[in-house]
Amino acid sequence: MQLREALGTSARETPPSSALRAWLLRPAGAVPVAVLAVVLLARAAHVAAVSAQGGMDNAFVVHAGQVWLDGGPPYADRRFLYLPSAVLFAAGQAVLPAPVLRLAAPVLCVGLVTGGWWCALRLFRVPARSRFAVLGLLGLVLCWAPVGHLMELGNWTAVGVLALPGALLLADRGRWSAAGAVLGVSVAVKPLLAPVLVLLLLARQWRAAAWMVALPLALSAGTALIMPDPGGFVTRTLPFLLRGGDALMRPFDCSLPAVLPRLGVPPVLAEGVALAAAAAGVVCAGRRWRRGDPGPARLAETASMLMLASYLVSRPAYEHYLVVVVPLLAAGALRAGAAARSPWFWAALVPQAPGFSFPRLDASTRRAFKDAVTLCGLALVLALRCARTSSPSPRRSAGPAPDLPRAPVR
Repeated sequence: MQLREALGTSARETPPSSALRAWLLRPAGAVPVAVLAVVLLARAAHVAAVSAQGGMDNAFVVHAGQVWLDGGPPYADRRFLYLPSAVLFAAGQAVLPAPVLRLAAPVLCVGLVTGGWWCALRLFRVPARSRFAVLGLLGLVLCWAPVGHLMELGNWTAVGVLALPGALLLADRGRWSAAGAVLGVSVAVKPLLAPVLVLLLLARQWRAAAWMVALPLALSAGTALIMPDPGGFVTRTLPFLLRGGDALMRPFDCSLPAVLPRLGVPPVLAEGVALAAAAAGVVCAGRRWRRGDPGPARLAETASMLMLASYLVSRPAYEHYLVVVVPLLAAGALRAGAAARSPWFWAALVPQAPGFSFPRLDASTRRAFKDAVTLCGLALVLALRCARTSSPSPRRSAGPAPDLPRAPVR
């Protein structure tokens, strides 16, 4: 009896998952690091081999930058879907020699994704050289298709993949103005992270919010002065987006206003459902922020909820947009009570595993339905997490473990 009680006490004090957590936090050996480096370099090399401009999506913006350098209006091409400020960054690529651009663009995209994962790890106080860091990024690249698609397309969403966790890392250390500046530059490149402005307002960080708004406005205004037909963004690009793009874009749009009508739902009703879902997501994000429990999960989950809510209603929304959110949440998987500790979080990612397919959804024109399942599943899992009135007790959560050391606040 005494032996049974001793064994029971030991089991309660050292949960089974704590041993795995300790193993994951140890430094990774040379072999996993070498494998990760080879995989990342192979991704960049593959894109460089098949695309002269760093991916199909990057080619659109490079072309717009070249048109502007030649004296033409960049918005003549409706697929240039960015603010006028983005023309500066597009022109920077257009002036590069073709061989340099062919290699630099995919390497930069891979570097942005890697940097975003590193910032997310540091936000949750996970050592960057740990086994969790190396194996986690390796798993995302090899076992989750949106990361590979983002790298192959060379889409500028990769800027947001780095900017969001980087800004949250700065905010967690009390440097809110710097966080707002990082978000502002990201919006100037691509306005994907615009919903995170709500987080700054919830936190009452007015100076950071001002930086986030002022930077893209100032850069766009300055570029518009030296751009032919800057109003094309309003007269052509915005109507083009509101109509859902063209025949090339619509089959891949996984937002609710795009997917539901393809299932027979009237467009007006689909818009109403999407707006209601997005509004519910914003309310859940507000509840998560007002809960006020300490730790980086408050920042990460509030920002991620706002981003997912925007994906539900905005057009277009593509599956690689999820790369902004998923690594950020996955980096907190070692913390008790984190959203990534839920099996439903990982179940929502299964449809995006390479080789996974639903019946009759194999064609690329129907892939958006599978993407919408992942988007809605992630949004629902995180919304339920955010809507809780209080955080789960560490003693009752699976795999309790002491909190990771907190980085010094500057």
